[in-house]
Amino acid sequence: MIPPDTIDAHALAHSERLRDLIRDQIAAGGGAIPFSRFMELALYAPGLGYYSAGATKFGAAGDFVTAPELGALFAECVIEAAAPVIRQLGEDAVFVEIGGGSGAFAEAAVKHLMASDAMPARYAILEPSADLRERQRERLRNKLTPPVFDRIVWLEGPINEHWNGVLFANEVIDALPTPRFAMIGGEVYEEYVALDDQGRFVRTERPADALLAAAVRHVERQLPAPFADGYRSELLPQLPYWLQAIAGGLDAGAMLFVDYGHPRGEYYSPARSDGTLRAFHRHRLADDVYARVGLQDLTASVDFTALAEAGTHAGFDFAGYCSQASFLIGNGLEQRLAAHEARAADEAGRYALRQQAKKLTLPDAMGERFQAMGFARDVELGAAFLVGDLSFRL
Repeated sequence: MIPPDTIDAHALAHSERLRDLIRDQIAAGGGAIPFSRFMELALYAPGLGYYSAGATKFGAAGDFVTAPELGALFAECVIEAAAPVIRQLGEDAVFVEIGGGSGAFAEAAVKHLMASDAMPARYAILEPSADLRERQRERLRNKLTPPVFDRIVWLEGPINEHWNGVLFANEVIDALPTPRFAMIGGEVYEEYVALDDQGRFVRTERPADALLAAAVRHVERQLPAPFADGYRSELLPQLPYWLQAIAGGLDAGAMLFVDYGHPRGEYYSPARSDGTLRAFHRHRLADDVYARVGLQDLTASVDFTALAEAGTHAGFDFAGYCSQASFLIGNGLEQRLAAHEARAADEAGRYALRQQAKKLTLPDAMGERFQAMGFARDVELGAAFLVGDLSFRL
């Protein structure tokens, strides 16, 4: 096993090329760039960013494990929630997955849609990374029969023409490049990234623009007390615009989001005085978000209150909010687990399935750290959010 801090020369050279690109951007920006721009380049710079280059990201060989990488149970439960909506909408419905990752979710989801007689006209994947798009195509071409594979399409951008269907995103919002703010002398500042005298990335601050300052004050008014001097955190004032953009021309249908995060009152707790920003490298939490640029994931938790606001302001009905464990249990996890156990070849296979279910639902694994939220327009989401409602915490 490769020690977690061992990085080969090729990877180090790759990282240095991205560092040079960011340094050039800082020079062009007058000596500093917003942290959100740094995060955007670190994750998505073409050919160099963490999600844009070729290294393995997901699973045991990567830097983190997402729910779909554990097995098919997660995707099948999501489809149990989505299938009634697809049936309501009829044969022209579309299922849109935002950020397809390794293709594991799409593989399991399409197979379960077919088995449930709920396969939509198109299964569309909106994936910004060209490298990941190719990996997804290769996996799905090998795992699905040609007639089924032919119903999968990769989008260049959101569907802007009128469409009906279901939009789903798992661990997507946490990877949106986020502004960071700091409270200094009672005023709102934005966190920037500059260079020290040795060319290393360091944080600095500049007065926040009107959009970020207003968003911070909006949050602050909903908290028991104003932000203390020196308090830092993340805030996505562009979240409503992003959500409306990815929904595109969605007329009737549902949107489902699963991610890790907190309702607003917990997100901006005084105890969380430096926010939720963190980095992951080879399954370990990294203590320096400026280290291993391009080789480590950068992520920030989701303010689910902000997501609820964004969805309803976009004209959707709020459908529910609960923990991932409650969402999966409410959408047939027990039945899906039993069905897979019945087909397992041996006790080792059944044990692996039970371990998968535990990781998805136990509070100290993914069960409580991850939450699910849904929105609907002119459809019924049925029982998708009947178990473990947490909307009172928003």
